[in-house]
Amino acid sequence: MSYPKKVMLREVGPRDGLQNEPVWLATEDKITWINQLSQTGLSYIEITSFVHPKWIPALRDALDVAKGISRVKGISRVKGITYAALVPNQMGLENALEGGIDEASVFMSASETHNVKNINKSTADTLQVLKQVTDDAKKANLTVRAYLSTVFGCPYEKHVPIEQVIRLAESLFEFGISELSLGDTIGAANPVQVEIVLEALLKRFPASQLALHFHDTRGTALANILTALQMGITTFDGSTGGLGGCPYAPGSSGNAATEDIVYMLDQMGIETNVKLAKLLPAAKWIEEKIGKHLPSRNLQVYKSSL
Repeated sequence: MSYPKKVMLREVGPRDGLQNEPVWLATEDKITWINQLSQTGLSYIEITSFVHPKWIPALRDALDVAKGISRVKGISRVKGITYAALVPNQMGLENALEGGIDEASVFMSASETHNVKNINKSTADTLQVLKQVTDDAKKANLTVRAYLSTVFGCPYEKHVPIEQVIRLAESLFEFGISELSLGDTIGAANPVQVEIVLEALLKRFPASQLALHFHDTRGTALANILTALQMGITTFDGSTGGLGGCPYAPGSSGNAATEDIVYMLDQMGIETNVKLAKLLPAAKWIEEKIGKHLPSRNLQVYKSSL
């Protein structure tokens, strides 16, 4: 069995992890956590979302967070790290540019119903908005990454036809995105399904431009990642502590925990550059700040060893 020698992990905890939390995390704490993550060897951190505060109140301090990371006492941001943010529209992009982000993340759903629930627009209307945002972001010398949610199942429509996923992916790549993250929003995917979906997509798009974003709702995230690795995928999203869940996907629990992914890859001899010894304290820190148990297996082991 052949596996890649190196994998890129994209940390989405400060955005995707915190966006659905009912407990307000102070701006200073968000900045502190992002700065902790910046010392772990991660080269990509999605720090916040510039969605209107009405829809994501937990991240209403997006601009302050973007301006504040690694700037305590004049310290500059960590070199070599891409600091990204979710950008829904033109106004969000303007704020993101003011915040000095390195990459804009745009997003939509593969299923029509979830897209309407999540964005309040049809997929056709959403594509028009994302084309303009992508064009303007690239003019501002930003790279653009796209999230396509509900690829492996929708909480409202259940099955999502692969033809629909391909059609939307083609449109997004035509706009000029650099990478497409395929989301298992409700954590329903299984390894066979992952293989089927990737077989179809890899006939049309290079593996280097595809990432996978698994939720561990039913405990299959690592198994799905293993299947994707076998098919040549080398980029995965993770959230420290397993924090997160989609506010418009009922029953969706946390993302795949970054430290669980790192542990598995380390044991397989696959390089990530992420230091588990520094990531685990950051996971413990955010768990204490939000005041609830996080599902990461390696975090549980770490706490029991203290």
